[in-house]
Amino acid sequence: MAGKLDLDPRVVRRARRLAAKAGQPVVDLARSHTTVSVERAVLRLAGVHGADPDGIPWVNRLVDAVRSDIGLGHGVAVPVFHAMRSTGLDDITLLAQKAAAGAVRFDLPSGRAETTAARRAAKKATGAGLKIVDRRRAERDRMIKRYGDPEQRPWIYLIVATGDIHEDIPQAQAAARAGADVIAVIRSTGQSLLDYVPEGATREGFAGTYATQENFRLMRAALDETSKELGRYVRLTNYASGLCMPEIAALAGLERLDMMLNDSMYGILFRDINPIRTFVDQRFSRQVHARAGIIINTGEDNYLTTADAVEAAHTVTVSQLLNEFFAHEAGLEDRQLGLGHAFEINPDLPESFRLELAHALLARELFPDAPLKWMPPTKHMTGDVFRGNLLDGFFNLAGALTGQGILLVGMMTEAVVTPWLSDRDIALQNVRYVLNGAGNLHEDFVPAPGGFVQSRAHQVLGEAVDLLEKIVDDSLLDAIADGTFGIMKRPADRGKGLDGVAKHDEDYYNPVTEALEA
Repeated sequence: MAGKLDLDPRVVRRARRLAAKAGQPVVDLARSHTTVSVERAVLRLAGVHGADPDGIPWVNRLVDAVRSDIGLGHGVAVPVFHAMRSTGLDDITLLAQKAAAGAVRFDLPSGRAETTAARRAAKKATGAGLKIVDRRRAERDRMIKRYGDPEQRPWIYLIVATGDIHEDIPQAQAAARAGADVIAVIRSTGQSLLDYVPEGATREGFAGTYATQENFRLMRAALDETSKELGRYVRLTNYASGLCMPEIAALAGLERLDMMLNDSMYGILFRDINPIRTFVDQRFSRQVHARAGIIINTGEDNYLTTADAVEAAHTVTVSQLLNEFFAHEAGLEDRQLGLGHAFEINPDLPESFRLELAHALLARELFPDAPLKWMPPTKHMTGDVFRGNLLDGFFNLAGALTGQGILLVGMMTEAVVTPWLSDRDIALQNVRYVLNGAGNLHEDFVPAPGGFVQSRAHQVLGEAVDLLEKIVDDSLLDAIADGTFGIMKRPADRGKGLDGVAKHDEDYYNPVTEALEA
């Protein structure tokens, strides 16, 4: 694909340098702070599980108890494992239960030997959790080797969202049998603002059901059966976003999910989560994803649902470059970057399809080794299902022409109802018809030198460089506060979850981060 747009490599290199310069202060911030969710993720990997009779996870109770006694700045690993030695307990979940009852107090070891012992015990316990993550990754590799990957690209990505995990499972299996390569289980609206991860299999929710470890396990087991039946590995997606991003990333690694929605700014812009909380949580979650071999899906498509897809096209490119920098810094490889973009230009605009081709091809050429996640039209779906199905056909054709890696199946009933099985069947027919008919048409699609598509791509890249220069001058946090992305203004001193952020003390210790950065 390289070279169809004749992009100036000096401009591309400058864009990446500016993105790194804009992103580095945020990385420094993330490396010097922790959050309640990062600490809970550490304890989940150390083995804390289950919930109290009110449904509040024991891991929340344990972190809250440590925080109440000595704060978060030291990390929870040392005080928790020091307490286990002091009390003689060898079950960390039992310690959490006693802490919730007020029977355990937390403090820091008084001497070097005690500190070393607590760190060693914490490292051993969390190391056992990371070994499970490693085994799950090896399982995926073996299953792909045994059953194979889909023969075609893009992978066909389809959503299920019944609000009941036991209804989602047969729908997901039916979708895979009808040609879907990736199943995304939509979680309940509002879960991103819960500061705890619900427990168990769930049969409730709004427009989806909850992301829980048990739901992950059930769906993965069902899709493993379907993979065996179909002779190709079917991937599973959920959400590592919101206030519990690090914990959900850990649970995804423990249960072998394959892709996770994990954007650097989505929670800030569209859920009003505090920017510092988000960036700290995001870095840890991406480190876990890197270890687990999970592909992240970023959310630039959402910017174009609030901002104009032509005027704001360059903000998508800027966000993709920032997401790439943050992902590489956290240890993710290019093949794990499902950078997002979308087919959201008003179809009534003259030359709208040529503009979509320019934007999609620009993303493809800027990130040639990333799978990219190509999102279907939503903003301009009117409820006219015939028009919607035609627009989805244009979206599928743009994906085929520009060599996208992951194609989310568009629904003609978008903006009308949560799709029925029959809607998904028609939508999959649309995808199969276009992809089969187009074949390797992307090999023949070469925009005219200096023509409309090339010129538009160069313009968007140039505007992205201009915006990155401004962000470097002002700071990324100020740009977010000013409404640069998705026209949402989110100051760094406001937003949900800020009270769960703490600056590292000098003796801060996190055995998981230590292992992931080794």
